[in-house]
Amino acid sequence: MQVQDFLARYKQGERDFAHIDLSGAILTGVNLQDLDLTGANLTGANLSWSFLSRSKLHGACLRQADLRHANLTGANLNQAILSGANLTKADLRLANLQETDLNWAVLEEADLSGADLQGAKLDQSNLERSKLNDTQLMRAELMEVNLRRASLISANLTNANLREATLESANLREAILIRTNLTEANLTGVCLRSANLSQADLHRVVLTGADLSEASLHSADLSRANLAGAYLLKTSLRKAYLLRANLQDVLLLRADLSEANLRGASLRRADLSGAYLSDTTLSETDLSEAYLLESHLIRTNLERAQMTGVCIENWHIEDVDLTKVECRYVYTDFNHANKSPTQRYPVGRDLAPGELAEQYREDSSNIEIDFAEEPNWEVLIFSLAQMECESSELTLTVKSFESAAGQYVLRLASNRLVNAKILRSRLLQIYPEMLHRFLGRRHQILGLLGIVPRQEDGSPTPDTTQSPPSKAPLAKDKQVQIYQEVVRQIEAILMSQAPEQIVDSVQRLLDYLKRQGISTEEIQKKVIGQAIARRAKRDRTFQDNLLRWEKTASEAARTSAVGSAVRLAIALLWQQPQRP
Repeated sequence: MQVQDFLARYKQGERDFAHIDLSGAILTGVNLQDLDLTGANLTGANLSWSFLSRSKLHGACLRQADLRHANLTGANLNQAILSGANLTKADLRLANLQETDLNWAVLEEADLSGADLQGAKLDQSNLERSKLNDTQLMRAELMEVNLRRASLISANLTNANLREATLESANLREAILIRTNLTEANLTGVCLRSANLSQADLHRVVLTGADLSEASLHSADLSRANLAGAYLLKTSLRKAYLLRANLQDVLLLRADLSEANLRGASLRRADLSGAYLSDTTLSETDLSEAYLLESHLIRTNLERAQMTGVCIENWHIEDVDLTKVECRYVYTDFNHANKSPTQRYPVGRDLAPGELAEQYREDSSNIEIDFAEEPNWEVLIFSLAQMECESSELTLTVKSFESAAGQYVLRLASNRLVNAKILRSRLLQIYPEMLHRFLGRRHQILGLLGIVPRQEDGSPTPDTTQSPPSKAPLAKDKQVQIYQEVVRQIEAILMSQAPEQIVDSVQRLLDYLKRQGISTEEIQKKVIGQAIARRAKRDRTFQDNLLRWEKTASEAARTSAVGSAVRLAIALLWQQPQRP
């Protein structure tokens, strides 16, 4: 059809031009809104600056068409062919481009916000500086696509193929990239804050200087990826694969690397302060000069890891074998004023083979505790009992006690591997507190156990604190004492343990109170909430741990009496109005 005839019919009100042949037609700046061009042939047509909003172009052929600055808002281009078309600065907002062929198309600075591109083909297309905010790109083919400086905020790229794509400095904040293929893609300087990359394939991807803070990379494959200088603050990398990955100078503060595999990765100068490394594989990794301040290493595999110059201030290790670590020295403190590690250990020499492991030895059969004076055995037993109440499934047994030349050495055995340094420190903290409490109530405690204390002459010590004839007050006093002691233990647990440990430890104490016929309602309603609020206000890490626990805890833990109290405390804490 001739262009003049087509335009004349359009002016007369005709709108149905399905399957029309307008190949090579020049329709620059023409108003063709609400037109039906289903299956039309517009190959090589010039539609630049034209208005095609809400038009039906389903199955139309626009191969090599010129659509620069064209207005296609809300247009239906489902299954249309636009391969090689020029859509520079075109307006495609809310357009339907499902299964559309856009291979080799030019879409520089085009606006596709809210468009539906599910199953679309965009291989080797140019989308530099384009807008794809809230765009649906599920299952889309984007191999070798150019998305430099493009905006894909909240875009959904689930199962999309971006192999070898270029996304330098692109913005993918809060984007969904579940199971997305980004193999060998270039994401230098990209923003992926709060994005979901669970199970994504990032093999050999380049993420240098990228921002992945608070992003989820659960079970993602980043093997041999280059993340040098990237930001991964509070990022979840649970069960992720980072084999031979380059993580030099990466910020992984409070990141979750539980069960991740980083074998052979380079973490030189990486900051893992506050990171979670539970069941993490770090064998053969290079951790030279890395920062592990307050990081949590539980059953972490460090076989043949390079750890020279690591800063380990307040790190927490449990069930970690350090015997095969390669390390000449570490730093035990950090100067936050000048942001540099201090207190080299050992001073003036290098560590001998196995010396670091000896320093942080975890030995279930021989935990040694040195006392400055001979301990009070009654107090010591109660101190050990409190430690068992604080730690889930922990059982401590006295193996031996030695006294020689003013040295008093207690050896304990644990039913499981523990961090000997932390356990030793905790016992030496509890013992003097328990000594003060016990000595003031010794007669009462022994009386509750049915033990009659003796005076120096061997006669029984009269109990002046209780009235033997009245048994009911005795039972009540006993319950009050037990209740007060358990509350103190619960508060100590809430102020020191991680959320996942709190639930089990406190539940055991509540169960004990119930067996004694003592109500736990006040503890569940007030004590737990108040203690959690106090700790959360001064400990930001604990706040983050609470949120993580709420998301990952088992249903049984969440619905238990303690779990419900903890969740209520979390809800109340986060509902407090923010002051300006």
